[in-house]
Amino acid sequence: MSEVRSAIDFLKSDFCPLASDLYSSPSTLTPIPKGGILEKTTVPLSTFDHSLIAQRNPVFLVGVDEAGRGPLAGPVVACAAHIPPAVFPLVSPFVNDSKKLTPKKREAAFSAMLGAGVRSGFGWAMPEEIDRCNILEATFNAMGTAVKRLARLLGVLPPAGLFVLVDGPYKIKRLAVSQEAVVDGDARSLSIAAASIFAKVLRDRWMARLETRHPGYGLAKHKGYGTASHLSALRVLGPSAVHRLSFAPVKMAAISEVRSQK
Repeated sequence: MSEVRSAIDFLKSDFCPLASDLYSSPSTLTPIPKGGILEKTTVPLSTFDHSLIAQRNPVFLVGVDEAGRGPLAGPVVACAAHIPPAVFPLVSPFVNDSKKLTPKKREAAFSAMLGAGVRSGFGWAMPEEIDRCNILEATFNAMGTAVKRLARLLGVLPPAGLFVLVDGPYKIKRLAVSQEAVVDGDARSLSIAAASIFAKVLRDRWMARLETRHPGYGLAKHKGYGTASHLSALRVLGPSAVHRLSFAPVKMAAISEVRSQK
């Protein structure tokens, strides 16, 4: 529970623009206009989104992605992002699949999107939840929370009028909203790519914070992934409170630690 509280405090203290989006009353936004096809840009990612707008004519097109499914430590973070079509040209030069951007370029895209009025909602699942219900179900929970937070911000309750594009092969479970799974979506859709950047930047900053609380593992550097240095630290130090005990390398380290204490 303390880690969840820390997550909320972290958002409020370190992400003032985002915290305002998440915890204040909905702002007046520009919805996707009904009818007609918006002028297409030359950027492939926005072209995909324009095509969906023309086909589905939603009030708000939303992209959803996550960061942190694979690591051995830390939360999985999900983001739902809505880009007002009028600002597509402003953010398109900065936005791409977060995995294809350097940390510096992700930070630049993050700032550009906030400045342009891209709206976002976040959700996360801590290691305890991941261990309890498995990483896929925990990711669905985080994604669902992110969409609901964004819906509140957009003033769409219940989230009717949203059309949600989800990165990957699965739709979000337990979420009653029109949605479509898009394999490699962060490399195809501007909205999903925006969500991927928001989620990645937030999680990377979060892991840097966790490094100060759980030193010795190198969390700020490898972000919790199973690098050689991380596995070596696990063998020496044993798992911390933010490690995922259901993941095999962490489980093995925990068993070894118990045996060494006997």
